[in-house]
Amino acid sequence: MNKKEISEIKKLFTPAGCAITRICGCYVDADKNKKTELKEAFLSLPEEEAFKYFTIFKKTMSGTLGKNLINMEFPLSAESEGGTQEFLLRLRDSELKDESLLEEFYDKVIENYDYGENYYIILIHCAYDIPAKASDGAEMFDASDYVYEFILCSICPVKLSKEGLCYNSVTNAIENRIRDWLVEAPSLGFLFPAFNDRNTDIHSLLYYSKNGEELKEQLIDQLLGCRIPMSAKTQKETFQTIVEETLGENCDFEAVMSIHESLNEMLEEGADGPEPVTLDKRQVKQLLEENGADPEQLLELENRYPRDEKSREESFLASNVAAARNLEIKTPDVSIRVAPDKAALVETRLIDGRCCIVIEAGEHVEINGIAVRPLSAEQLRQLQQK
Repeated sequence: MNKKEISEIKKLFTPAGCAITRICGCYVDADKNKKTELKEAFLSLPEEEAFKYFTIFKKTMSGTLGKNLINMEFPLSAESEGGTQEFLLRLRDSELKDESLLEEFYDKVIENYDYGENYYIILIHCAYDIPAKASDGAEMFDASDYVYEFILCSICPVKLSKEGLCYNSVTNAIENRIRDWLVEAPSLGFLFPAFNDRNTDIHSLLYYSKNGEELKEQLIDQLLGCRIPMSAKTQKETFQTIVEETLGENCDFEAVMSIHESLNEMLEEGADGPEPVTLDKRQVKQLLEENGADPEQLLELENRYPRDEKSREESFLASNVAAARNLEIKTPDVSIRVAPDKAALVETRLIDGRCCIVIEAGEHVEINGIAVRPLSAEQLRQLQQK
């Protein structure tokens, strides 16, 4: 799913666009016991309660695509009878009205979700009457001819509120606040089936993780059965290793700065596109070739390039491997952070026989917030003579 498709589904979690038919939930304590369950039509909920659920569902589809929101595919084995995808299809097709399927789903989550505290599993069924789109992109609500049915699962931590004082409007007094168990924003979730090309794609789903580095692999493997992609951190580390090993002795300051400049140009060019900017092996090879990689090392890239369990070549998200916010330059004693578009202000020079990193100082310089005067021409001359 791309940004536009995700945005289109999030619009369903509003009073005006609500397409939720049923909501079910299971509250689980730290000892993996089911404490209470919810099963009812979503529109029967009180308005204030429904609004709070809308917020949770929108959060389950928020974050950075490729880091917090990950498109995952099912292997063929998961789509056979008894497979994970086949089970999720039965759950969706039941419209969450089959209690035995619900209990089986909860049991699978509880068994495979490694979390030592209380949490709330929320499951909703939605039926979205997809509006057709005119040639100019405008939605034609009276021309819908297809319904996208899906389930959305949100797993939310439930934590005890902090101690404190509060104002009691009934007694008009400041008093000790009663501590409550609060349902927090979701930490994990998924949407199934995926909404690809504005249509149902039963061969994939959209997975959400609040922490992009904690994907909960056991839950993905046992409950969903999907291929687990590289996390954002793993992509970055793998790309860094490829650059270092392929460039070898040519992995110098200018080459690496040039690579990051190229990556940020790609991100800027694709900023308005619906799909995230990706790098396949051909593009990675071209990037390294343009920045000094030897032909022999490029041949070795064929062997070290990452592949999945089916030997398919992995792709990197440019946003995961580029320095989109800050370019960090580190030595054992000093760290320098600079905005990518200002990287030209940093360069290397040979001074007194030593390789130095030089930063151009403008008219305004601060040290811990204190403005300092730039050195005069005479002071600079005296420093050069020392």
